[in-house]
Amino acid sequence: MEDAAIIELYWRRSEAAIPATAEKYSAYCASIALGILGSPEDTEECLNDTWLGAWNAIPPHRPAFLAAFLGKITRNLAINRRQAARAEKRGGGTLPAVLEELEEIVSGTQSPEDTLVRQELLEAIGGFLAAQPVRKRQLFVMRYFETASVSKLARRFGMRENAVSMALGRLRKQLKAHLLERGFDL
Repeated sequence: MEDAAIIELYWRRSEAAIPATAEKYSAYCASIALGILGSPEDTEECLNDTWLGAWNAIPPHRPAFLAAFLGKITRNLAINRRQAARAEKRGGGTLPAVLEELEEIVSGTQSPEDTLVRQELLEAIGGFLAAQPVRKRQLFVMRYFETASVSKLARRFGMRENAVSMALGRLRKQLKAHLLERGFDL
C-alpha cells in the first residue's frame, strides 16, 4: 500500500491503518529499535508503541515522508525505553558507541534552552549531509540516526568493517570542520 493511502486511513481513523503500517514498516522500524535496545522483546514492544504513537499523531500531523516519521517515533521511543529500563545492565545495542563517536563533534557546550543555536546546528548538519554523495549520506544516517552497527553497515554496503569505520571517521572529521567553519564552538 502506498504511503498516501496509509496516511489517509489514519485521517479517516480506520483501524486498518495500523496493520498496513506494520506490514510495510515493521522491518525498518525494528532495525532502528533493535540497534538501540539490543533485545527482540523490547523491540517488539517498541514497535507496538510506535504504531500507537502514529495513531495518536496522525491527525493532526500529516507527515510528508511516512518512513522518516515512523523512524523518528521509533527512535525516540527506543531511546526513552532504554534510559527508563537502564538497559546498559543487560548489554547489547549500539547506542553507547554511536553517542561516543558523536561526542567528539558536539561537546554538549550548547545549552538545551538555546533553541536558536540548536536549530542552526541542525541546519548546518543537514547542509553538510545534503552536500555528501548518496552512499556517504546513507552510511551516516544509518549509523547516527538508525544506530546501525558497523558490521551491519559493512554487510549493507559491501565493505569491510574497517573501511566502514574509517569512512565514518572521515565523515565525522569533515562534519567537525564544516561546523567549525560556520562558527560553532565544539
